[in-house]
Amino acid sequence: MRLRRLIIVGGLVVLLAGLAVAFVFVFGQPAAQGPAQGRALLVVGAENEYANVLAQIGGPYVQAVGIMVNPNTDPHTFEASTVDAEEVAKAALIVQNGLGYDSFMQSLEAASPSPGRIVLTAAQIVRTPQGTPNPHLWYRPGTMQAVAGRIAQALAKLEPSHKDYFRQRLAAFDRSLAPWRQAVARLRATAAGAWVAPMEPVADYLLKAGDLHIATPWTFELAVMNGEDPSPQDVTHVESLITHRQVSALVYNFQAVEPTTASMLKLARQHGVPVVGVYETMPRGYDYQRWMLAETTALDAAITKHKSEVLAP
Repeated sequence: MRLRRLIIVGGLVVLLAGLAVAFVFVFGQPAAQGPAQGRALLVVGAENEYANVLAQIGGPYVQAVGIMVNPNTDPHTFEASTVDAEEVAKAALIVQNGLGYDSFMQSLEAASPSPGRIVLTAAQIVRTPQGTPNPHLWYRPGTMQAVAGRIAQALAKLEPSHKDYFRQRLAAFDRSLAPWRQAVARLRATAAGAWVAPMEPVADYLLKAGDLHIATPWTFELAVMNGEDPSPQDVTHVESLITHRQVSALVYNFQAVEPTTASMLKLARQHGVPVVGVYETMPRGYDYQRWMLAETTALDAAITKHKSEVLAP
């Protein structure tokens, strides 16, 4: 009886093996188990634009998480949650902006020290001095390319067996920035010298890259960015710029709305000054490259076609 059972079991094994071979022959090799199934590195971007670039460079070898992700909330009032703290604690790689913009990250990192964790700070990567008043570095052409390069290096250190993949993704990312670079060049060619009125310095690096002139007093922009009331003199000056149509566009941060800027927005619409909406947190449905391209294209359309453009958050 025992011998008979062995023969039967052996026959079943042979039969199942034969079926498996036939299945592979007919349907092809089964899908390989990807690294995302239990092996992906947890990587964190303090802002979702940095998380997006982490995902682009890391591909299936990372699980990218953003901390500030909601373009409908004011980033200046952001408070990290316990979930955010847990993600930072488990992260192998963190990318943050610096310049005080996301200082909450230092608190989260200090609360859960990890000797193997790599922390990259954009301000340090692009050698922006501490104390630089405008922290919105992702609007500066060249910033994210440099950050992506350091991300690729960090991932190669964490996952050396995939360093060639990260290098390829970095090259692809660099190529994908070409349309934005071309749009900035077009903006310089078609709109250089135009005066614009940003409500705060969110996109000022992009405005300067396009050789546009900023008509808003810096003290007005700084006050709005810091949640303070601009001086009456600055308010009167900006109102005059709009009512006399001395600017080609109003650059408005739809993510941080307060009474003074809301009144300027209303004034611009009343007097036919085109409005370009900008955000500090990447709107949904975009990757970093397409977001910057859309903002640059909107600026060009406002100045050259007198057309308002506001991205959906």
